[in-house]
Amino acid sequence: MTRRAGVIALAILLAVLAAGFVYLHLLTRRAKLEAPQHGEEVARTQLREAALQSPTGPTQNITLYFPSDDEGLLVPETRQITWATNDTDRIHQVLLALIDGSYQGLRRPLPPSTELRAAFLSSDGTAYLDFSSSALALFTPGIQSETLAVYSIVNSLAANIPSVKKVRILVQGQEVETLNGHADLGEDYAPDPTRNKPGS
Repeated sequence: MTRRAGVIALAILLAVLAAGFVYLHLLTRRAKLEAPQHGEEVARTQLREAALQSPTGPTQNITLYFPSDDEGLLVPETRQITWATNDTDRIHQVLLALIDGSYQGLRRPLPPSTELRAAFLSSDGTAYLDFSSSALALFTPGIQSETLAVYSIVNSLAANIPSVKKVRILVQGQEVETLNGHADLGEDYAPDPTRNKPGS
């Protein structure tokens, strides 16, 4: 091997080693960034599970409606929880269960990072739900997916809490025009049983 070929081979080897070092450094940094997010998601799930169980009240089966994009309908799931004693706390419980997700692999109506900032039930039966801005993220685009997400919330609340007649969705305490560009959030939503899978 000539001296020039040896120098070229050495330069290539050094370049490969440098690239490998940079790649390893990036992988290590990415792992450090992702680990807290995973831990945070586990913590959120544990908090939701704890919040779903009221310290007092009867154990009861509730019906939750999750979106099935393939069918274009809401599919019911029964969940047993310790039911809270007042309707505002029950609203929180139903929404936490929806955020927690389906046990049958159906789509969540709200992203797992969603926080319910406040809930209020007016005398005319309108439930005002104030979500964090993360509620607008990570939706499958389209009118069907957004509409099913809204009615998943509305129908689940109405099915379990008879005093809920309508739902108004707010984000960060403000009215917003749409969920993610399609479903109109400028109006109250009444439950719509025709959105539920027949026979449910």
